[in-house]
Amino acid sequence: MNKKVLFIFLCLLLSGCNRVNNTIQVKESDVKINVIINDNSYILNLEDNETVTEFVKLLPKEFNMKELNDNEKYVYLNSSLPTNSSIPKKINKGDVMLYGDNCLVVFYKSFNTNYSYTKIGHIDNFPDLDNKNIIIKFKTA
Repeated sequence: MNKKVLFIFLCLLLSGCNRVNNTIQVKESDVKINVIINDNSYILNLEDNETVTEFVKLLPKEFNMKELNDNEKYVYLNSSLPTNSSIPKKINKGDVMLYGDNCLVVFYKSFNTNYSYTKIGHIDNFPDLDNKNIIIKFKTA
């Protein structure tokens, strides 16, 4: 009888440990970010990387983003984020990237590039924006 109790205890103990090791973790790709421009809301589909993990910790945030090159809005963050930059060759309308380790960029036109960025995510059906500074809000959905 004692062997059966010991066996059951060990099985329960092992299954409990297994559950602890298999805890469910939320991936950054499961988090949704609302991007609000002129009272219109868009969903930012996030990459699954360390840059995104740290970016999400900064939210909610409202940025006065400056115009550059008639194709992007940018703002320098108050802190640096981890990077894993690469040259995407093509920027797509709706891409949200990090230039260097503290410059958040939202692209509203597609074009080819030789610059290096860390991808944060992409906004589907992103509108064309005019070529002036704009306030963009980022918050978790």
